[in-house]
Amino acid sequence: MGALEIINFYLVPGLVVGSIYALGAVGITLVFAILRYAHLAHGDLATLGAFLGLGLVTALGISPYLALTAVMALTAVVAVGIDRVFYDYLRERPKIVTVMASLGIALMVRAIVQMVWGVDSQTYTRGIVRPENWFGIRVRDRELITIVAMIVLVVALQLFLQRSKWGKAMRAMSDNPDLALLSGVDNGKVVTITWVIVGGLCAAAGLFLGLNFELKAMMGWSMLLPMFAAAILGGVGRVEGAVLGGLIVGVAEEMSTLFLPTEYKAATAFAILLLMLLVRPTGLLRGKVL
Repeated sequence: MGALEIINFYLVPGLVVGSIYALGAVGITLVFAILRYAHLAHGDLATLGAFLGLGLVTALGISPYLALTAVMALTAVVAVGIDRVFYDYLRERPKIVTVMASLGIALMVRAIVQMVWGVDSQTYTRGIVRPENWFGIRVRDRELITIVAMIVLVVALQLFLQRSKWGKAMRAMSDNPDLALLSGVDNGKVVTITWVIVGGLCAAAGLFLGLNFELKAMMGWSMLLPMFAAAILGGVGRVEGAVLGGLIVGVAEEMSTLFLPTEYKAATAFAILLLMLLVRPTGLLRGKVL
């Protein structure tokens, strides 16, 4: 197999999947850095965003790309609502209680998706989309848009965290919630802003996953482990680490099919997760220790 075949059939798909994992992993790392627990409903929240996009595309007849902003906003509202109704009550309880509650939220969200949209696979658009040829590298428009959108969203988030008042407040709460509160930071508003961002990123990850593959009620659950592996690999609490981890996990999964049956692709993320926890728990970019 030549270099171009490896690029077209393994590297490009790996970068696309890795970009989707990166969007999800950034949300996971924000939740852990600021709220200090693992959010197990993350994948199903992404699924909800994907199907909300399908609803808008079907009802209004618009492109999924045009629906992206509205879907991110709708999912952000849902994420904030879930926090207010369920997680806020558990804020002072041991974090393991919230983790288990998030598993219940995941099952609830998935059930809603199945009741409204059914359990069959669906797609945003029908028909065969032929890839463009760039000097022998074959890339579909939606694959290129997925990668570019991930970069734009992550850069925008980094600028928000580094330069805005509330971004600095989020970083302060991530470092020390008690000290941030004493310094005048409204931790309640920081939590709300965090969920707005996390909900939006979940929606983007779900929409691009559905756009590049197909929509299934279980697709978010399937991508949960790779997203956690990406967050831990890059370093929990580091946005740039989540992006790096997502790309590595995505490429590693696709490359693994060179040597392993496709059914074992998911085991690659699990192996990376275990290896990183054993060798370097802080991740590649030295994030928080789990």
